[in-house]
Amino acid sequence: MPESILSKPILLNAFDMLVPVHQSPGLWRHPDDESRRYTELKYWTGLAQKLEAGGFHGIFFADVLGQYDVYGGNADEAARGGVQFPMLDPTLIVTALAAATERIGFGVTASVTYEQPYLLARRFGTLDHLTNGRVAWNIVTSYQDSAARNLGLGEQIAHDKRYDRADEYMDVVYKLLEGSFDENAVVADRERNVYVDPTLVRGIGHAGEHFTVPGPSLTEPSAQRTPLLFQAGASARGQAFAARHAEAIFFSGYSAEMTRGWVDGVRDALEGEGRTRDAVKIFSMATVIVAETDEAAEARLADYERFVDPDAALALFAGWTGLDLSGADLDAPLEYASTEGNHSALASFTKLDPTRVWTLRELAKFVTIGGRGPVIVGSPSTVADELERWIEVADIDGFNLTSAVRPADLENFARLVSPELRRRGVLPEITPGTTFRDVVMGAGSRLASDHRGASFRTPPFSD
Repeated sequence: MPESILSKPILLNAFDMLVPVHQSPGLWRHPDDESRRYTELKYWTGLAQKLEAGGFHGIFFADVLGQYDVYGGNADEAARGGVQFPMLDPTLIVTALAAATERIGFGVTASVTYEQPYLLARRFGTLDHLTNGRVAWNIVTSYQDSAARNLGLGEQIAHDKRYDRADEYMDVVYKLLEGSFDENAVVADRERNVYVDPTLVRGIGHAGEHFTVPGPSLTEPSAQRTPLLFQAGASARGQAFAARHAEAIFFSGYSAEMTRGWVDGVRDALEGEGRTRDAVKIFSMATVIVAETDEAAEARLADYERFVDPDAALALFAGWTGLDLSGADLDAPLEYASTEGNHSALASFTKLDPTRVWTLRELAKFVTIGGRGPVIVGSPSTVADELERWIEVADIDGFNLTSAVRPADLENFARLVSPELRRRGVLPEITPGTTFRDVVMGAGSRLASDHRGASFRTPPFSD
């Protein structure tokens, strides 16, 4: 049997969303699909337990704050197909999942555009306490006009301005979680009748262009203080933001070679921010369809293809990009157009791989199983070989794995591929009590000393 070609372990997150359809429109109709249970807590706790047993390091929850209402000028097609609608709030299930498990971490998407940093810092501080340091924050700026309208804006803030505002937002969060409480501020001294030493707590006194926050933080220091920081923006401005703030980065690229271009750009940008080229861990999305043999896996994929919903897939893509492709010529080349939506979603199919020209028909077929990432099909050995090839070619550290049929594909991965990765020595066991940051970064529970957030640990603050 093949041995590993890797010199480092593979990091694995499950990539999911509290919705009926996440990345594979139409597959909710498959007889093995259980995504209709997305409103049941037992569905999620059971999945978390199976993934933990399968050696997964985390569950990464996507989230959006509006409907996909671009295709055809309304949300009808997305609603018909259950495309990320209806949806639940992922932050509210994290503590239940933590109570049902011991080692696996939980990455939660939360937008810096529509919530005040003072409140979000308290929420993540609370989650970090209640999970014993097993929480991560996927920082997004949001890309839907429908979210902007429902949350008090006539239209969304321009793409790059969202990131400019997000830079200040992150500084406020760092000041609150890293600097407003000294490590020993909570003394709980019965003899002296002092719970918090007020001389060791301070306001942050932030007065900036976008936010005024006197502080201090409402939460005392948790195991990680600041949650492990994920970021998924692959646009030029998103990569600059990631180089400054991210500890882990999530890309969605359809080939390892194309993804490598993103990765090299990020590593160059890290050096520009005074960080090392390996200061972040990089994850790529993939959908794995595995069975005991290659032939059985290919048959499973063929079975899945009977249920795909191309129209719903185009509604999903339109929602990502802000481009209404309804009524377009299905066989015409797909061209790049600048919008205020998700820049990287469109660029990945139009600009980043000069050897490939996509038509709308090809795009719809591709998106129906696996969204914007590759679909890896085969036996456990075949799948493991391809995962290792991606890590070598793209220079990534791991994967955010999604299901076409939910949760069967993730469960099959844990049952079939995880033992193969363990046999190869690239999926070591997680020690209970280890924080999510230490599991992913391997360098302790707190922000690294060269991370921007670490600079806010010592008062006084200045803006």
